[in-house]
Amino acid sequence: MILICGAGITGLSVARELLKRGISEITIIEKENCLGKHASGRNSGVLHAGIYYTADSLKAKFCLKGNMLMKQYCKEKRLSLIETGKVIVTKREEEIPVLYELYKRAKNNGAQVEIIDRQELKKIEPYAKTYEKALYSPLTAIINPQEILNTLEKELKSAGVTIKKGVTLKGIKETELLTDKGKISFDFFINAAGAHADRIAHFFGIAKNYRIIPFKGLYKKLKSSKSYLVRGNIYPVPDINNPFLGVHFTKIHDGTVYVGPTATPAIGRENYALFDDLGFETLSILWRDLALLLTNKKFRNTAFAEIKKYLKANFYKDVKEMIEGIDSKDIINSKKVGIRPQLIDINKRELLMDFLVIKESNTLHILNAISPAFTSAFAFADYLVEEYILGGNYDKLGRKA
Repeated sequence: MILICGAGITGLSVARELLKRGISEITIIEKENCLGKHASGRNSGVLHAGIYYTADSLKAKFCLKGNMLMKQYCKEKRLSLIETGKVIVTKREEEIPVLYELYKRAKNNGAQVEIIDRQELKKIEPYAKTYEKALYSPLTAIINPQEILNTLEKELKSAGVTIKKGVTLKGIKETELLTDKGKISFDFFINAAGAHADRIAHFFGIAKNYRIIPFKGLYKKLKSSKSYLVRGNIYPVPDINNPFLGVHFTKIHDGTVYVGPTATPAIGRENYALFDDLGFETLSILWRDLALLLTNKKFRNTAFAEIKKYLKANFYKDVKEMIEGIDSKDIINSKKVGIRPQLIDINKRELLMDFLVIKESNTLHILNAISPAFTSAFAFADYLVEEYILGGNYDKLGRKA
């Protein structure tokens, strides 16, 4: 039996790929009592199109292909899909070279992009502002993540996959998971636990030099009377040395325009509100944050810049050059917040920029499955099954052949 830990988009997608290959003895365990409570259900809903990632990365390899597969799935299942595209705008002259670097990366990844001027920008996003040039990505789209998770769950259950919710992992003993609901035996184990994937890998004695540092993504939104200012997605030029894309405007499936997210260091893996998820690990996270603040200039600059955005005046200052017709009172609070479980190498004190996959014996660990993980999910899952499970001489039950 193949046992998958985590019923987020990665775990569900891997199960779907296994089913396609005739592997049906699959159990998925999920610590929550519902799907989408964390990263998979809290992301922006943007279907990315292969722009930001260096050609040698797994993100580059699977983002664009995943985009196409997810669009196809949404069309087949009649799920929300808004193909509005995206523009990346510049705020000042020194961002122009970075814009061209993004264009180069996108082209290397096979993405469809154009460098456009202000007049061309106005045809796509009439109220967007830019300094001379912008980048246009017509393949970027908007989906409803929760809708996709729910549809996948129904599909998997109808095919005989067992999904057990409300199960907390306590430990590992050979080929048995120890949980608060008893022991669960497995032939092959897949760790797709998102923000807790490093912890689970450590149960197996794997990836001990990697730890999660959580970043809180706070969103605001435009007043409904100003939602007409955005057709699809308006993004800034990001700092390409860090894995964050900057505060941006996104109009989702219900017409709401979200502005965000920030990327502020959080004090817990599920620290959505001020006092959520405080415990023993909070001290460890704070210690890791401090170590990075002292030794990693990129992290230090990002952390200080993002913390300032807690003040509405600074948040508004960050976005006002991207769009016409707004002032600070048009940006209002929202309940939307997410946590980005960013992996770091504690020995090198560096943020990992790519997905990380580690296979050890009859276990597979999917680490740092952060943006564009939702977009990449179907393509990434196909790769994981072919290269690490079936390609690793395991039979259809996940047993060593």
